[in-house]
Amino acid sequence: MTQSSLEDLLYLISRLRDPETGCPWDLEQDFTTVAPYTLEETFEVLDAIASEDFENLREELGDLLFQVVFLARMADEAGLFDFNQVVAGLVEKMVRRHPHVFPDGTLASRKSPDDDTTTDQVIENWQTIKQKERLTKGEKTSESAMPSKLPAALPSLTRAFKLQKAAAKVGFDWSDAEPVFDKIQEEIEEIREVVRERQGNDRIAEEIGDLMFACVNLARHLSVDADMSVRKACDKFENRFRSMEFRAAEEGREFQELTLDEMEAYWQLGKVL
Repeated sequence: MTQSSLEDLLYLISRLRDPETGCPWDLEQDFTTVAPYTLEETFEVLDAIASEDFENLREELGDLLFQVVFLARMADEAGLFDFNQVVAGLVEKMVRRHPHVFPDGTLASRKSPDDDTTTDQVIENWQTIKQKERLTKGEKTSESAMPSKLPAALPSLTRAFKLQKAAAKVGFDWSDAEPVFDKIQEEIEEIREVVRERQGNDRIAEEIGDLMFACVNLARHLSVDADMSVRKACDKFENRFRSMEFRAAEEGREFQELTLDEMEAYWQLGKVL
């Protein structure tokens, strides 16, 4: 593989965006049109991690890096900031938020070998430093324990986790997972009730949302990433379903013409493979 540097990537994107000799498609793009691609590449990175496909992860990280540099290039063209400023701001922030690693606030400084800062202390310090940063920027502060800024595009399961974690920090949480099982059963019964009483789709949707929120809570208590778990469940379902279709085709049968019992038999065969 040819060795390339970050400077090569910056040059490549400058060529793509060259008004006279660049790519017509790349020249038509703006922040709004590129945003969906950036989100898509982010999810593809997550998929590669979930499937432990590290060769593909290398490629997907490259695609995501391309999005970052591409967006920075457009910002540079608009006179907003350039890629070097993006990097400088990132390094400055990371140094500032890791005083246990960079005690003098410089990249060259090193922590003492006797430093015994724990992971919990790192997280606590991180939040304190972020709060000070907001005050410095003149942002309004809130007394609420709820996070003040969560991206609108954040997956709902991840948002649920972050809200629950924030509440847990101030003591609003069960001490272990056992009561969460009861809560999940309670939410299931509430769904059954609104269905029996025909209370309408809005109420059913509300109760299903409560159930899913409780399931995220259980995953959190068991130290499991709920969003990643659902992704893996989707992959497992898709693979098993495809194996059912393949078996039916091997036997010369149209899948949609199978009875439910026959489909279930194929499904059970797929589970043991």
